[in-house]
Amino acid sequence: MSMQAFETPFSNTAASHSVRGRRQRHPDDSLLLTELNVQAVIDQSDDDQLPVTLTTFGTVRELCPNCAQTHLHLVLRQRNVRLAHLFCAECHGCFNAHYASGDCALTI
Repeated sequence: MSMQAFETPFSNTAASHSVRGRRQRHPDDSLLLTELNVQAVIDQSDDDQLPVTLTTFGTVRELCPNCAQTHLHLVLRQRNVRLAHLFCAECHGCFNAHYASGDCALTI
């Protein structure tokens, strides 16, 4: 299976505000990443030769635990994606993110 990831342009007017408006990071803010089975997260066609197209919604600060140098991309639920997750374009790994408290970081 091959995957293609496309980033959606995102315009955030809040990003233009001063740095003082940013939320301060606390030690509890660090995310714990759990690798997910790609087949449980992404619907694939019967033909493994067809590429799966993913639309990503930005790059996050977390690095891929497998590659250790590639920033992960946020992938929200869409036509062929069952579960919101973080995606590594380098190794095609899918990860769930949660806080130390156990709360999922990818839910609204």
